[in-house]
Amino acid sequence: MSEPSVKENVYSKGRPWVLAEVPYAFVKEHQYEVAVLPLGACEPHNLHLPYGTDAFQSNVIAASACEWAWKRGGNVVVLPTLPYGTQTNQQEFPLAMNIYPQTLDLVMKDLLETLVRCGIRKVLVFNGHGGNEIKGFLRETCLKSPAEIFAFNWFRVANKVALDIFSEPEDHAGEMETSLGLAYFGDLVGRKADGTLVADEGRRAVCRFDAVQKGWVEIARPWHLLTTNSGSGNPHGASVDKGRKLMERLTEIVGSFLLELSGSTMDERFPY
Repeated sequence: MSEPSVKENVYSKGRPWVLAEVPYAFVKEHQYEVAVLPLGACEPHNLHLPYGTDAFQSNVIAASACEWAWKRGGNVVVLPTLPYGTQTNQQEFPLAMNIYPQTLDLVMKDLLETLVRCGIRKVLVFNGHGGNEIKGFLRETCLKSPAEIFAFNWFRVANKVALDIFSEPEDHAGEMETSLGLAYFGDLVGRKADGTLVADEGRRAVCRFDAVQKGWVEIARPWHLLTTNSGSGNPHGASVDKGRKLMERLTEIVGSFLLELSGSTMDERFPY
């Protein structure tokens, strides 16, 4: 009897591209090429979405993209999602669980060292929370690690590729995030007896400084002053269908990159 292919997890019912689901019997026989590290957060999302929304979304989108790549020959694995993120802007809201940027960088650094030690030198940081700034980590790591780190902020890409799906751009807990919530963790989305959302309209206050409004000057936005209930963007046009359409597009966009990254040789010119 021939040995099973290491690309096929015959030892359990776990998905072979999801590290948390596979046993050591599979991992010790299979050398992954690319690792995906999803980042989330624990914070309020208007009145209706769960605190774990960012982590839930990162987890499901990253896993879907890895599945897309794996089934086309990509040698990829998605790591467990980090459920906490930087929450300095939302500290006036209860239980917005904060990790300072330097702490998050240290956690990612430790995980990266583990990946490199295990022979994985291609890593995608899959970010699902606007408060998590990754660019500084990339700039420092490029001098200190043999790994090549890529970063993807899915929500920023979604705003560009889903203009025909949603009626307004997403900022926080609006139509886009609510649609994903309804489609992939709908039992956790707060709704009234008639099915309407337990949510306000996500209105934002206008900054008194024109330069800030135009984006010429940046500030750390205090969300208890910016919003009413932490939501920024009207969620009431959300639907399951819109969430699934967005997932299809994000899956192919990220999956295509992962497939290409998996098959790319790390020579002296990589990634050029």
